[in-house]
Amino acid sequence: MNTELVILLFIIGLILIVKGGDFFVDAAVWIAKVSGIPNFIIGATIVSIATTMPELIVSLLAAGKGSVDMAAGNAVGSVTVNTAMIMGISILFMPAIVKRSQMAVKMLLMCASIAVLWIFSFNASLSIVESIIMICFYLFFIWENVRTTKQGMSSDQEKEEEKEKIDRRTVVVNAVKFILGVVGIVWGADLLVDNACILARNFGIPESIIGVTIISVGTSLPELVTTITAIVKKQSSLSVGNIIGANIIDLAVILPMCSIVSGKSLPVSAQMSGLDMPMCLVVCLIAVIPALFMKRFTKIQGGILLAVYAS
Repeated sequence: MNTELVILLFIIGLILIVKGGDFFVDAAVWIAKVSGIPNFIIGATIVSIATTMPELIVSLLAAGKGSVDMAAGNAVGSVTVNTAMIMGISILFMPAIVKRSQMAVKMLLMCASIAVLWIFSFNASLSIVESIIMICFYLFFIWENVRTTKQGMSSDQEKEEEKEKIDRRTVVVNAVKFILGVVGIVWGADLLVDNACILARNFGIPESIIGVTIISVGTSLPELVTTITAIVKKQSSLSVGNIIGANIIDLAVILPMCSIVSGKSLPVSAQMSGLDMPMCLVVCLIAVIPALFMKRFTKIQGGILLAVYAS
């Protein structure tokens, strides 16, 4: 493939993810507005499911073919990138107030998921029984979101009147924007990463460097695009909810489902259980504990997370 075509596809990918992110966040904010559901909950459920769906499909297809060796590393690596880099960027540029009633249980559940997964990894694998236990974490996460939503739903007259004014055309427009946004982000990310790798190889950049930069960031590109768009639109709680939801899906859905679909235990390397998982837990605790005590995320916290990721 000639360089000019690669550059063109790279630019098309960039345009797709930027515009897709714009549509996606607009539609998500609209859903939160008309339903009365807080932005954080929308981010933790609908948005996080949409941004992780491609990864889930690819992982399950690979597991069905027996390719599960990299599943644990991919999931833990994705959580580390999401929390240290993407959440770090979000709270550095737009610190958010933490509403404990909405966020506390969910953030602690994220930390508990990685802690339990770490304990399970001590025998160098994740069994099917342990996988089912991990899935229970996600079921509890969904239940907690439903409970919080019921408590937080606004019942004031102004909201009810606003809901009554919603016409079918508005619903259709925002549904189309949501779908186009997801497709744009996923397809654009694929074009961007694939062609960035080709360009890097053409310029003689080593495969090892490509792997730890373009590929590692590429797997979290949907969350990154959503976060940056949310920052621009001043919707930081949507971004934080998306990251926490995506992390729990990685740990408590994608990883255990790979084990169940493949019908065998997932191998966990010594480096994974001895270094990567505890580091991931530390990163999550840095993101969660200070915020719960101070009732807000701070720019210092965002800076620390980015520094940890850079190191």
